Amino acid sequence: MNVLIIIATTVLAYLLGSIPTAVWYSEAFFGIDIRKKGSGNAGATNTFRVLGKRAGTVVMLIDVLKGYTATILSTLLLYFDVIGAHELLTFKLVFGMVAVIGHLFPVFAEFKGGKGVASLLGMVLAIHPELAAVCIGIFLIVLIASQYVSLGSILAALAFPVLLILNAFGKTESPLLIVFGVIVFLTVVITHKKNISRLLQGKENRTRLIRFRSKDDE
Repeated sequence: MNVLIIIATTVLAYLLGSIPTAVWYSEAFFGIDIRKKGSGNAGATNTFRVLGKRAGTVVMLIDVLKGYTATILSTLLLYFDVIGAHELLTFKLVFGMVAVIGHLFPVFAEFKGGKGVASLLGMVLAIHPELAAVCIGIFLIVLIASQYVSLGSILAALAFPVLLILNAFGKTESPLLIVFGVIVFLTVVITHKKNISRLLQGKENRTRLIRFRSKDDE
């Protein structure tokens, strides 16, 4: 019985991750398929560029929530004695990664999804909120300084395993969590291969988080 519950929860985590927020939002409120505009990516960054800050923020928050919700499904299994306390982290990682896979390959959108950064962030928030806060800070600093979302995402993902290895939070981290951190970084690099190529060529799109008014705007 417990095996069936775990399988059903895993499927639920995938379905949560598969919710194509950017696609459904763009179709419902703008009458377009976001995958046919801008970079063609079904994620928050492309939504920001094509549809504006409000739409991008909504998409990003829902995508973060997807990863967070899927990850904390493990706590429900613990509450109902389906799994033991010693298995909690393992199932958090499993359900979170399944949701990220759902975001990358959503069954509700012809398996053409986004890059999974927001869903990964939601997953990290559910597992290690302190580290998630630091990674968000790194992302914002890099984005403001460089105006490259992709560079901010990559460096924030790199900070995850590095800070775990350096024991930056003064507690013994699980080796499994460190391995997961490395996987997160590699996943972000793989899903940003084209962005990395454009960065090296100086052709990557810039995104201004903060716009300063010039005299011409006054």
